[in-house]
Amino acid sequence: MSNPQQPLPHNETERLAALKRYNILDSLPEHIFDDATKLVSYICAVPIAHISFIDETRQWFKSEIGIGVSEVPREISFCRYTILDSEMVEIGDTHLNERFKDDPNVVDGFKVRFYAGIPLTTPDGYNIGTICAIDHISKELNENQKNALSIVAKHIINQLELRTKNIELAAQKKIAQRAVLAKDSFLANMSHEIRTPLNAIIGFTDLLAQTRLDTIQRDYINSVQIAEENLLLIVNDILDLSKIESGNLTIDAHPFNLKNTLKHIYDLLKVKVPANVEFNLFLDADMPEMVIGDQGRLNQILVNLAGNSLKFTEEGEVTVSVKKTAETADNYSLRFSVKDTGIGIAEKKLKTIFERFTQAEESTTRKFGGTGLGLNIVKQLIELQHSEIQVKSKLGHGSEFFFTLTYKKADDVEEIKTTLPEHNQDKYKILLCEDNVLNQKLVKSVIYNFGYEVDIAENGEAGIQLLSKNKYDLILMDLQMPVKDGYQTTQYIRNEMKLNIPIIAMTAHSLVGEQERCYKEGMNGYVPKPFKQAVLLEAIKTVMNKDIPLTQKRNIDLSFIDEVSCGDPDFRQDMIHLFLEKIPNEVTQLEEAILKNDVDTAKKISHTMKSSLDIFLLKDLSNYVSIIEKEANMREFSTETVGKINTLRSEITEIIAILKDIK
Repeated sequence: MSNPQQPLPHNETERLAALKRYNILDSLPEHIFDDATKLVSYICAVPIAHISFIDETRQWFKSEIGIGVSEVPREISFCRYTILDSEMVEIGDTHLNERFKDDPNVVDGFKVRFYAGIPLTTPDGYNIGTICAIDHISKELNENQKNALSIVAKHIINQLELRTKNIELAAQKKIAQRAVLAKDSFLANMSHEIRTPLNAIIGFTDLLAQTRLDTIQRDYINSVQIAEENLLLIVNDILDLSKIESGNLTIDAHPFNLKNTLKHIYDLLKVKVPANVEFNLFLDADMPEMVIGDQGRLNQILVNLAGNSLKFTEEGEVTVSVKKTAETADNYSLRFSVKDTGIGIAEKKLKTIFERFTQAEESTTRKFGGTGLGLNIVKQLIELQHSEIQVKSKLGHGSEFFFTLTYKKADDVEEIKTTLPEHNQDKYKILLCEDNVLNQKLVKSVIYNFGYEVDIAENGEAGIQLLSKNKYDLILMDLQMPVKDGYQTTQYIRNEMKLNIPIIAMTAHSLVGEQERCYKEGMNGYVPKPFKQAVLLEAIKTVMNKDIPLTQKRNIDLSFIDEVSCGDPDFRQDMIHLFLEKIPNEVTQLEEAILKNDVDTAKKISHTMKSSLDIFLLKDLSNYVSIIEKEANMREFSTETVGKINTLRSEITEIIAILKDIK
């Protein structure tokens, strides 16, 4: 402008700091700002409109109509005066205005005849920019137009505030995610450190219990076994809690014999029943034999509840009962109840007993033991199955815990029974890859008890050398070893040596998703430490059973497709055909977009892919693609997301192969 004097707000330093806080300068175009500019042009009926921000040296246009440049020097801008004011600045005719009548953009340039600008004022009172309407003819805004311009200005500031909050939240989320990963890693590593010696204690105690003992020695051994089981329960509680918190604990859906499961729970617990307590199991006559659901979690819930009842009942009875409450064409609803005549719970404590590290009375921790985590885990396991647990109790008169679970019908599913031969029927030669000396000695003793031979390698590299010289029937593979760990060793055996020898993972690490990773890397079985001899023997027999395929396949659930097919037999095949035709190309395009940091393409493809994956109930892959879409919206991909794209491609390749078999 003609005036060489640069007018500055009295709070210029603080104003510039407020502007920088929004990180808006030199950012990419955004629809929400462009739409606001169009709205200003329409409301004020002008050919030129803009949203701009003013820093030390320039006026930068976030959005503009009729200007055609991204910025102009601050000293030639009209808006350098607007930010000095707290109200709208309106100049009906610049030719009549002493300050602007000789301005180059009035006599020439943009030929500004009319100007209306309103400052963009932050909540703490700093004018960081302007929103303006400009015309080549003189005019005057009416009250409605002025009010509308003020409303749009407030809307722009609100959007800036929202952007800033979202960026802060995203940063906090990343910090929280890193904290969760650190916590999970800490818990997993601590679990490994605890489980490794505990594995030896339990194993050698079991071996000792099989020897000839006198009455006093037998009593001591029984006490040790009770103590080690309690310690293992505490470790498992902490790990389950960690999995639930991180969202990585999932509910499976497989056919299982409900009655056998309940009888097994009863048989397991009845050995702990006090002398003055009657332990009952009542099953509804109409209760189904077979259902589809998560057998392991039901077992965990009932063992916890019934175990608590037995612990807190010194005389009277504990009753586990199951009753069918509803039935549809596809589902059963079953009410589970655990009722006792024990110490009961005070009314004021009923609302808090499901909280972590909480028991009904502080004294129960000392008298009865426990972590205070059991009921919290039970509550969350039931909620993961879309139900809730309830409790009725009166202090000194016992308690009842009850809940209702819905299971899918499995009328046409026959229970699979695998007959395991006696352990000494086959003479297997086994290679054990294990670096811990105590565990080496323990497993060696157990394997000899099974009637098998065993060679020991202290790491994966030594195991590969033994495998290249000798013939083995199967490998027991520890996952954490020096030189070459269990994963690297398995990869070498499968990819370089081209051997399909059965491999059973044995680990005390218990990271979330570790079992699935073992199968993906080419292992055939998984035995967590501390292990029970019967569990290890069953795992060996299972992988050595030639009728059971060694390759573990992903289970693809087509139930949603069948549900919406309305009886059309061709619908399933049409959907599979579309998936096979479409998804591989989309994975390739998505991978290219992520590697090129093409966020717009990645956003579009990930959104489309998510719908396809959801239809086939591929929840884990759908969740990963959702993360890609969210990060594309934030215009930044995390290192973890980029790193997992290869995993997505390999998972899709496996799914494609399975779907082709279904066709």
